[in-house]
Amino acid sequence: MRRSFYHYLMTLRAPKKTVESQFANDAAKDIQFPKQSEEYHELSSYLEMNADYLTNMHIFDDLWEKYLENNK
Repeated sequence: MRRSFYHYLMTLRAPKKTVESQFANDAAKDIQFPKQSEEYHELSSYLEMNADYLTNMHIFDDLWEKYLENNK
């Protein structure tokens, strides 16, 4: 069963502050995050336009690659 990127991202939440866990923790607080999306362009557009908590889109791009590998 495929899962959304948000679902994958929530597995990375942690109190220890890595860039990945911080992104996950912040996304969990974002009530408008596209939680059901599995589409790169939808997610990247949302993050570029609305997520001031993501300081660098490379973080998303790296996690997207891991999501694809993990979600085969």
